[in-house]
Amino acid sequence: MKRILFILFFLCCQLLLQAQVLMNRDSLLRLLPKTKNDTATVLLYISIGQQYESNEPETAKYYYNMAGALSRKIGYPRGRIKYITNYTYLLNMQGLYDSGLVLNLESVEISRQIKDSLYIAKTLFNTGTSYRVKGEYETAAKYYEEGKKIFQKFGDADTEAMGNDILQSLYTALKQYDRAMGYGQKAVAGFRKLNNPSYLGTALNNLGLNYLSIKKFDTAAVIFKECLQIALNTEDKNLEQSAYLNLGDIYLERGEYEKMKPYMDNALKLSVKIGAHESELIARKGLSFYYNSIKNYPLSLQYAKEALALSYQYGFKEQRGKVFVQLSNLAFSMQDMKLGDYYAMQSTVLADSLLNETIQKNTLELEKKYENEKKESKIAQLEADRKLQQLSIQKKNMLNYILISGAVVLLVVSLLSYRNYKQKQKLQQQRIAELETQQQLTATEAVLKGEEQERTRLAKDLHDGLGGMLSGIKYSFNNMRGNLVMTPDNAQAFERSMDMLDSSIKEMRRVAHNMMPEALVKFGLDTALKDFCNDINQSGALKVNYQSIGLENEMINQTIAITVYRIVQELINNTMKHAAANNAIVQVTKSGEQLSVTVEDDGKGFDTVILQGVKGIGWANIQSRVDFLKGTLDVQSGTGKGTSVHIELNV
Repeated sequence: MKRILFILFFLCCQLLLQAQVLMNRDSLLRLLPKTKNDTATVLLYISIGQQYESNEPETAKYYYNMAGALSRKIGYPRGRIKYITNYTYLLNMQGLYDSGLVLNLESVEISRQIKDSLYIAKTLFNTGTSYRVKGEYETAAKYYEEGKKIFQKFGDADTEAMGNDILQSLYTALKQYDRAMGYGQKAVAGFRKLNNPSYLGTALNNLGLNYLSIKKFDTAAVIFKECLQIALNTEDKNLEQSAYLNLGDIYLERGEYEKMKPYMDNALKLSVKIGAHESELIARKGLSFYYNSIKNYPLSLQYAKEALALSYQYGFKEQRGKVFVQLSNLAFSMQDMKLGDYYAMQSTVLADSLLNETIQKNTLELEKKYENEKKESKIAQLEADRKLQQLSIQKKNMLNYILISGAVVLLVVSLLSYRNYKQKQKLQQQRIAELETQQQLTATEAVLKGEEQERTRLAKDLHDGLGGMLSGIKYSFNNMRGNLVMTPDNAQAFERSMDMLDSSIKEMRRVAHNMMPEALVKFGLDTALKDFCNDINQSGALKVNYQSIGLENEMINQTIAITVYRIVQELINNTMKHAAANNAIVQVTKSGEQLSVTVEDDGKGFDTVILQGVKGIGWANIQSRVDFLKGTLDVQSGTGKGTSVHIELNV
């Protein structure tokens, strides 16, 4: 009547569980309407299923199926594996071992496809468990061993404890109880250290079964009572019914039927509720023993027949044989010798059938092993022949390999030499281009410096020479006006001449100022540009808004300052000549070693494509000055959209 519990390697929804660790079932259900059909929804379905697993397995299966269907729909293989792991746990609890095996084999294939070692190891262990519950222990051991080799690479304490409990249950099934208890004690110690009550309860249950099997009832009872307390604390109904069943089994073995009954009653009630069909069968059989002991034969017969029906419905052949024995004993107790002999015969026939199945199964396995050994022997011989052929071919091909390798090396050396030559040639061309560019910049610098020097000389000559002469003439005319007596017409002509002389002096000063503004030399770029914009504003030709950022008290190299000034001057002149603009903005910003100049207007604009062709003198001058300063020029314009010129350079 022993009830082994199985640890499966649940591939838990770690990211979702971290966020929902304190959430109860209702909180998880409230999250469902807010989710999309994505991986998070898959994990949520699984988390909800785990909440129902112990108490309402069919509801849990519904949510697991939802997770599996959605995983397949969105192409989420890990979600599919998690669904299978949780779903097959319930199938095993309900005795549906074949269905669980099919799904676990599928999970192994999916794990191999995604090449995730941890998933492969866990699904191998789960598949081993499916074979174990079917009684195919050697096949189970192969899967366990393959999974264990992978697990050893991870060195995870949780995984090690689960592996020990799985090996415990395997050796329990093989009736190697001492070895099973060794693994069981390691599993219990591991889960205590990890403070994992759920898995601790399962490991304790399986360890207690080993003590029960060797008739150490007192030790087994202590262990099962701890299991029961853990089950009650964690509300694990499956563990609870198993603990009740195993405690009842202890008293059944001792013949203490009165003490057995309440445990079997509780086990029956819970197993029916959660759909644990084999546990239900065992509990009904135990209660049949009880009612037989108090000579309530009708009720004893009822429980025994219900147990027999379950054995047929779910294919529990081994338990069916035990029920036949119980029915036979019950019939003899009722003095129905014919019925007793009938059930005894049924028990014998079934035992022979099971024995024949075992023999047939073992024979098939031996034949399979023999065929495999023959096949392996033949393969080994073929492999040896193949290796001899390979050695012969290798000797023949060695010279060819050497010759080919030499040719390849020669070819590689030639290619590298050619590449090196081309690289040197390319570098030489780059150096020539750099020198040409440097020479062009040097020539441009010389031209610009010469131009500025000539402008300075002309401005000084105009201001000091011609300006002085005109001012002297004006002074003389003013003296003459005080000493001459003129007619009104002559006086009017004289005043006109004085006005023309004033205009000439102003124009001369303007020209001289444009050629070399004094403010630029004396006060720097910021003041010079501000004066220039003010002059334009006063002329009424254009309204210019000047803005400067970071230029206060900044002294910029005079060559750079003059060049920037000329660029702005040229851009504003272009605006006045060609743009038909009403407003313009001049913005100069200095940030660290970076100087940026922006000139914008609201004029008629133009198609910038024309700048890619032949440029006018104005744009050519601007471009050459920007190149001289090693800056960048960006022109944004369009018909009817105005013009924006942005220049950036290092100072």
